[in-house]
Amino acid sequence: MTELEPSSPFALAGDPLALDAETMRALGHRTVDALVDLLTDPGRPCLRRATPQEMEQRLPAAVPEAARDFDELLDQLRTDVFPWMSRLDHPGYFAFIPACGTFPSALGDFLASALNPYVGTWMEAAGPSRLELVVLEWFKRWIGYPASAAGVLVSGGSAANMTALACAREALLGPMTESAVAYVSDQAHSSVARAARLLGFRPDQVRIVAAAAATRQLRPEELAEAIDTDLAAGRQPLFVSAAAGTTNTGAIDPLPELAAVCRERGVWLHVDAAYGGFAALTERGRAALHGIEQADSVTLDPHKWLYQPFECGSLLVRDGRLLRHAFEIAPDYLRDAVAEEEQEVNFADRGLQLSRGSRALKVWLSMSFFGAAAFRAAIDRCLDLAAMAEDHVRATPELELMSPASLGIICFRRRADGGEDEDEVARRNAALVAAFERTGDGLVSSTRLQGRYAVRLCVMNHTSGEQHVRGVLDWFARADVPAVPTAQARRRRSPRSGALHDHAWLASRPFSPAELAALPLFASLDAGGLERVAAWAPEQRVPAGQAVTHRWDAARDFYVVIEGRAVAERDGRVVAEFRPGDFFGELAALDWGAGYGYARLATVTAVEPLRLLVLAPAHLGQLMAEAPAVDEIVRSAVRHRLAQATR
Repeated sequence: MTELEPSSPFALAGDPLALDAETMRALGHRTVDALVDLLTDPGRPCLRRATPQEMEQRLPAAVPEAARDFDELLDQLRTDVFPWMSRLDHPGYFAFIPACGTFPSALGDFLASALNPYVGTWMEAAGPSRLELVVLEWFKRWIGYPASAAGVLVSGGSAANMTALACAREALLGPMTESAVAYVSDQAHSSVARAARLLGFRPDQVRIVAAAAATRQLRPEELAEAIDTDLAAGRQPLFVSAAAGTTNTGAIDPLPELAAVCRERGVWLHVDAAYGGFAALTERGRAALHGIEQADSVTLDPHKWLYQPFECGSLLVRDGRLLRHAFEIAPDYLRDAVAEEEQEVNFADRGLQLSRGSRALKVWLSMSFFGAAAFRAAIDRCLDLAAMAEDHVRATPELELMSPASLGIICFRRRADGGEDEDEVARRNAALVAAFERTGDGLVSSTRLQGRYAVRLCVMNHTSGEQHVRGVLDWFARADVPAVPTAQARRRRSPRSGALHDHAWLASRPFSPAELAALPLFASLDAGGLERVAAWAPEQRVPAGQAVTHRWDAARDFYVVIEGRAVAERDGRVVAEFRPGDFFGELAALDWGAGYGYARLATVTAVEPLRLLVLAPAHLGQLMAEAPAVDEIVRSAVRHRLAQATR
């Protein structure tokens, strides 16, 4: 490469990383041309997959010691990188949570990267810091927060949810204790569980509360009972995470009622509105999100329904002082940057990141370029398309509506043929999802609703129109179902290192393999499987009249009845009876996410003296991973009992 004149008056002569102004312009023009060609190419499929081996061949890890021509590098990216990714701006992209950006917002990221401002302190970035305050002020107004609220832009909803939980803990508790308890719906985003685990909440300190089967909403009366039970036991209810647009179905929890429950008990209410919060720009969105303004904190993701490129999330806290109190640290080496006036904001004092760039620039630039009315119209059109999709499914005999349109999400599936069980329906629809991906015309994803397989359609892209939505639904109604095996063995999962041990040498085994083989749950196990269960399972004896489990209890053991009889009671009525060969406790024992399980949904009491086989959650999980028949029996019970408990 020839030696170039420095691009900056401050660059040293002979700077090996400097470019002259004309070269920078030329490279920038060629890059923009390549980008526009990619963005306007109608032939690029919605998704192209590649194996790790294929990508390793295309992109070896050798360090490039010598310089390469920029056009050659662009060509390699066009050939070996950009084709092998999802196309999030595709009008047929309806999977997961789409993230369709705009070109002005991408240019905002380009400006932020080139100028590289440090937006941790006001001293070093008064302009970019003010821009972030302006953007956060917009967000506050849209959800009805007071002027005293404060916020911060972060990488996404996961970081925002963790920041909210940390802020709540510092505000209400201080250092972590063993008595603190957090509460989430079973429809909550998995990032809430991850945040709890990383912040030191043990498995018995998070309550997974089953949402209502019909609405997928967190029920205020269930939450109140769970909190009151913990208060009576001397625990400290700390944090409730509600949803304003669940990832599964777009459900919005009853926010005013949940706010009242939390306010009466001194519990922090957080609303995860990462997906649905920006619906507040529209009239019907504001109505649907009524009560969000009462939350103590709110997560919003501009890289979802505000059409910003990754990464851009945000957290707002109603009492803004608490955010700074939770995170502000001023070591000696940062004393020069301490804010001198109240109006000076050091965003490093509002979250986890000290090193942070400008995420506000792209939001401000795109919003100012198009105007809020354009974003409002795009969101409104998505709401219309989701409602139209629901009507289309209802009018199509081949399709079954699994969850009505809520915000931009609708769940459906190909209707079962006569005599098909749930597993066959799931296999058939999973095959259709995979086949649709192979068309290149679009992408959908799947989920489970009360254990039942559902195809999930999320309408968020401003590029999607009515023809694209109807096209997907018609394809699922008419497509031939690919051949699928009649049974699918689940992939074996290895337990965490050190998690499982065979303690058979410590004591005699209370159950013989022959005794276990006579139980319906274990009848399909081979000799090795029976030996493992015999080695894992201790015996528990419970006299008549004594409770085995209590509703809302955090213990997670799984029980099989060997002798005797027990009943499950909920709200003063018997909801199930267990006799020899039956089992209970599977909902609590199974991993909902990050090592947390459901709180007990009922109290189980011995009617006759009980002899029980007990399995720890880790052992049950390994058994289900290795024995498909056991897995099917347990998951069938989960579907039935969860539906029964949440009616």
